[in-house]
Amino acid sequence: MAQSANLGFPRIGARRELKKAVEAYWKGETDAAALVAEGKRLRAAHWQAQADAGIGVIPSNDFSFYDQVLDMAALLGAVPARFRDAGDGLDLYFAMARGTDAAPAMEMTKWFDTNYHYIVPEFSRDQSFSLSSAKPVEEYLEAKALGIETRPVLLGPVSFLSLGKSRDDGFSPLEHLDAVLPVYADLLARLHEAGAAWVQIDEPVLVCDLTEAQRNAFSRAYAALADAGPKLMLASYFGGLGDNLEVATGLPVAGLHIDLVRAPEQLATVLANSGGKVISLGLVDGRNIWKTDLARALTVAGKAVQRLGSDHVQIAPSCSLLHVPVDLDQETGLDEELNSWLAFAAQKLAEVATLTRALNDGEDAVADALAQNRAACEARAVSPRIHDPLVKARVAGVTDDDRKRRSQFTDRIAKQQDRLKLPRFPTTTIGSFPQTQQVRRARADHRKRAISDSAYDVFLKAETEACIRRQEEIGLDVLVHGEFERNDMVEYFGEQLAGFAFTKFGWVQSYGTRCVKPPVIFGDVSRPKAMTVAWSAYAQSLTDRPMKGMLTGPVTILQWSFVRDDQPRRTTCEQIALAIRDEVADLEAAGIGVIQIDEPALREGLPLRRAAWEGYLAWAVDAFRLSASPVRDETQIHTHMCYSEFNDIIGSIAAMDADVISIETSRSDMELLRVFADFDYPNDIGPGIWDIHAPRVPSGQEMTGLLQKAAAVIPAERLWVNPDCGLKTRGWDEVEASLRNLVDAARTLREDRSAAA
Repeated sequence: MAQSANLGFPRIGARRELKKAVEAYWKGETDAAALVAEGKRLRAAHWQAQADAGIGVIPSNDFSFYDQVLDMAALLGAVPARFRDAGDGLDLYFAMARGTDAAPAMEMTKWFDTNYHYIVPEFSRDQSFSLSSAKPVEEYLEAKALGIETRPVLLGPVSFLSLGKSRDDGFSPLEHLDAVLPVYADLLARLHEAGAAWVQIDEPVLVCDLTEAQRNAFSRAYAALADAGPKLMLASYFGGLGDNLEVATGLPVAGLHIDLVRAPEQLATVLANSGGKVISLGLVDGRNIWKTDLARALTVAGKAVQRLGSDHVQIAPSCSLLHVPVDLDQETGLDEELNSWLAFAAQKLAEVATLTRALNDGEDAVADALAQNRAACEARAVSPRIHDPLVKARVAGVTDDDRKRRSQFTDRIAKQQDRLKLPRFPTTTIGSFPQTQQVRRARADHRKRAISDSAYDVFLKAETEACIRRQEEIGLDVLVHGEFERNDMVEYFGEQLAGFAFTKFGWVQSYGTRCVKPPVIFGDVSRPKAMTVAWSAYAQSLTDRPMKGMLTGPVTILQWSFVRDDQPRRTTCEQIALAIRDEVADLEAAGIGVIQIDEPALREGLPLRRAAWEGYLAWAVDAFRLSASPVRDETQIHTHMCYSEFNDIIGSIAAMDADVISIETSRSDMELLRVFADFDYPNDIGPGIWDIHAPRVPSGQEMTGLLQKAAAVIPAERLWVNPDCGLKTRGWDEVEASLRNLVDAARTLREDRSAAA
């Protein structure tokens, strides 16, 4: 019989219970025992939900209080030396993720091409490893005590080391493979002793371009682990195995999971080279929220069963369901038609179970489910609400000139300096200011109609003015209005664009306790009316200092939404770019002289294989330029990027031709600036000197030191001073203290340069 399987379940809870529990612990409102109890309750509920859905292979150890890669680092004892005094247990764990007054947090970057952020492991040449936790064993036994057999999930050794960063020059983390493998073997043996027949080992780097060292590492690693105890299901996802297929199929493991949503073309080759392995077919999209075409998926599954036999086939989502919301049944506000097209985690489990039952018992056994699915897929394909002829015609009419500024940067910047009259090392922030409990409560009351539109408008104007006065008093040079009217940097815009829909409980984890509710792009996109102009113009009317208009860029809106899958992503992105272009033009017409178009997701969308980079970067850069290019030379265009490695795409970033780019650099101790210096980046740069994701106030001396490092590689006339990211999640006390230190750092540098001159 074919088996139904799942690779991972959303850990946050249907109502973000985990977020609330962890944040309560951080605030000291609850203790560790209460947090651990809530984690146990959520795990039990999630295991039972999967069992009730008919899933035969249920994962354990997919739960985390913060991040699964951080879990693996803690499990292996890979704790950076600066956290030696941070305590133990949860205190140490959260210190690594969030930092302490004495120890900056570990770096954070995107998990492959998703909007999930993982904590980057740190390795030194003299690193030692030991099994520091029994978490996977404990959670396996926890499920077993509830009567639920699970398949524990581990991040594999090659991916774990490949995703890390060396702190010693000339040292590769893969050199630690021989030190790590005995710890993995010990853990697998303990899981086997506890009763685990199978263990899922995730090796997502198998879908990336591998070095020869990585290929060799796979062979060595699984030769050492094959006989450790449990059978191993090697899981790849987010793409196809491609030229790594021989590596993957040649490993001495009992099973192999492949992503047939992202890479359906790999099926035949994998089946032909399966070598007696159980093949797990990722047929249900674990990264998007559209219903699976079950008839099409059954055809694919049938080919596998015909080739391998049903007992060598598992039916599963393409990847962990971490990346989708928990349950569509909570969404009572969606219209019936749109609702019929969607599937969240709970519904995807039902799809997996339906496909498996159809294979085992015949399609007649699930005839009603298949008929309903077919009707929904056919209705979506022909729905008139998806297609807008005017939008399609406008996209078809875009020319190369529409993507170009009127003059070169050297000409533009002179005009901008004349208009803005900024000092050397100008200071600014990235956009948002603290969304206090009062702000969130007012927004919630307005949504519930507990306060009127006019009362809410008065409240927001008061918050905006207070924010501007604070910035003036602190001494910032280019101000922002604070974004108090915005719920999320993507959702806010999607709510005002045609072609978007919204959920109430469609939360997914972005990092730690940060959850986002991605919009759903179901149709052609356009801008019915101005979205931000009134707030930016109001803010500018309150001050003589330059006010930035704040927009989210087309690539980021695309990447951070659940995007329609019935047309190329490039087409949807170009539609969004035209909508943002209209907003840029209106902001300029309203007198806004600085406009920031944030694109933190540009690198996130980069294909995992280098062979596909050029095509993606061409249309992604074109989309940004299309959105940014209608303005005069005197109008300064900023962009912002964070938590990405820029080394290999610096040419494309330069091709965006933003007048100023602000980037995250403080967690990496300005390491990212090396590439901007080596490349001789032509435009202005604002390297972040304050890590806003850590709950600490960096001293003026610390910020000055970072700024001096930046000034050593970036010409002074092109250097801006700003935090790493927006301040939405921070409190006012730490924001004001940190910004004063930031402004002082800029003034110190001005004075030093003036004295030196």
